[in-house]
Amino acid sequence: MSNIQIPVSVLNLVPIRKGQEAKDAIDSMVELAQATEKMGYSRYWIAEHHNTSTLVSSATSILIKHTLENTERIRVGSGGIMLPNHSPLVVAEQFGTMATIYPNRLDLGLGRAPGTDMMTASALRRSQNDSVYTFPEDVNSLLTYFGPVERQDYVKAHPGVGTNIPIYILGSSTDSAYLAAKLGLPYVFASHFAPRYMEEAISIYRARFQPSEYLDKPYMTVCLNVIAAESDEEARREQTSMQQFFLNVVRGTQNPLQPPVESMEDLWQPHEREMATSMSSVTLLGSKDSIRQQLTNFQEKYNVDEIMAVSYIYDQDKQKRSYEIFKEVVDGK
Repeated sequence: MSNIQIPVSVLNLVPIRKGQEAKDAIDSMVELAQATEKMGYSRYWIAEHHNTSTLVSSATSILIKHTLENTERIRVGSGGIMLPNHSPLVVAEQFGTMATIYPNRLDLGLGRAPGTDMMTASALRRSQNDSVYTFPEDVNSLLTYFGPVERQDYVKAHPGVGTNIPIYILGSSTDSAYLAAKLGLPYVFASHFAPRYMEEAISIYRARFQPSEYLDKPYMTVCLNVIAAESDEEARREQTSMQQFFLNVVRGTQNPLQPPVESMEDLWQPHEREMATSMSSVTLLGSKDSIRQQLTNFQEKYNVDEIMAVSYIYDQDKQKRSYEIFKEVVDGK
């Protein structure tokens, strides 16, 4: 089983479950971080979403700080900070401050999408110019801000200089694969909701990778959905919470994370089912044996360096158990 013994990490969008308030969702975020830290997960990343009443992950750096405060070892980071919404200097100061308080525990994943709809993006924007196009320069600015004193320009991030916070490029299409390869940075692909270009993006990144001071060879992480349970049947039932989550996305509705249902057939139309299923097609689902087989197949094909798991499971104990099963599979237990 040595071919699947790789680092595994967690992505959390901090969803509000049905019957919960925002504070409950934040408490759940911390509980899951503490549980997955004990299980031996490598890192715990928190997303950035805006104007979504069912996700509490808008002020990502504050949630990262809160998670660092309530854990001991696990690396905590952003999946990601959406750079069009932020000035690189402010990001550098915030992360530099956190890295000063919690040394060697912070990761900075950077995305080029706004993480919301266009009207909200406009309300968030730091300028009226389309800062999506300045993404490469913004990434370089952050690399400089976290770098050594002698590389700094007049404007510096205090604290931030010399913290060398690891930067990861996030992508859901092929665009960022080129950038991550060119800059010699680790690359994380969002297969958990945008699997369509995964294979192509991995190939581009590996083929074009240029070694850098940060990385001597490509480091490819794939984020995917994991629903693990004691049996395939139980996992399929738990999966209906995730299916309702993606139906929400397809419809543009804002319902909290729903409990599982016996069948989705009454809930979605055929075209909605097709769209929701294509978004969540990269999912490891089932019992420990099923997960092991699916992960082995995935690794035989893609051989990625790290897997980041997101699990939309309504029952928090079952969610923790899902992460536990997944970790046991990776550890060959």
